[in-house]
Amino acid sequence: MNPNKALWEKGDFTRLAETMRESGAALVDKLKVTKGLKVLDLGCGDGTTAIPSAKLGAQVLGVDIARNLVAAGNKRAQSEGLTNCTFQEGDATDLSELEDQSFDLVVSIFGAMFAPKPFDVAREMVRVTRPGGRIVMGNWIPGDPTLVAQILRISSAYTPPPPEGFISPMLWGVESQVVERFGQAGIPEEKIAFKKDTYTFKAPFPPAEFLERFRNYYGPTMNAFEAAEKNGKADDLKRELEALFTSQNQSTDPQSTSIPATFLRVTVQR
Repeated sequence: MNPNKALWEKGDFTRLAETMRESGAALVDKLKVTKGLKVLDLGCGDGTTAIPSAKLGAQVLGVDIARNLVAAGNKRAQSEGLTNCTFQEGDATDLSELEDQSFDLVVSIFGAMFAPKPFDVAREMVRVTRPGGRIVMGNWIPGDPTLVAQILRISSAYTPPPPEGFISPMLWGVESQVVERFGQAGIPEEKIAFKKDTYTFKAPFPPAEFLERFRNYYGPTMNAFEAAEKNGKADDLKRELEALFTSQNQSTDPQSTSIPATFLRVTVQR
């Protein structure tokens, strides 16, 4: 089985996505989505940005490698009565089932960055975007002091080293890497813009419970805890992550969580 597919079908990412809805809708508001716009949401999960885009009148296709998330997205769209939003399985490194130049806007928020073969990902995103269209990515930033980069940093200390040839998904948060990848896909540097933005996780329960969602439902954190348990270090990992979640929580209510995380917003003009 494709290891990337196995990673994202592990657990249940919808349980984390529930804490991301508000920021997903706020981000879509910044993208100037208009009625009739043809939008591809790549690595869409269960529709955190796809569904708000559809509610603005866009024709949205969500593509994700995880079968369970595609099913959850279609269920959400149906429950919202959105006939202009569908979800299907697909791999960001090979979108051969999608026609050239068929979308006005290609969006990938913390999605395609996790696919292997980043140069293939960039090429495919460019290929399916029409001339004059846009590609917008949201990518976590390596070494950033905020939540997600720190979860991945801490977790990596408890997991075996990655296989030879592994390319860190966090490199999508490095501007020079983004320029090189889209450059090979035919996009000149002056057509790529960068902006640091903020995504806030909000949950009606305390940070320790929020951490449990990562531990039980988020593939990379699940893998880290499994590896830590084998080495008798699960308690150490939990302690480090609990300290992180507690220190970054900005909610004044001890029974709720509000944690902002910085990401790199990439906009490519096709």
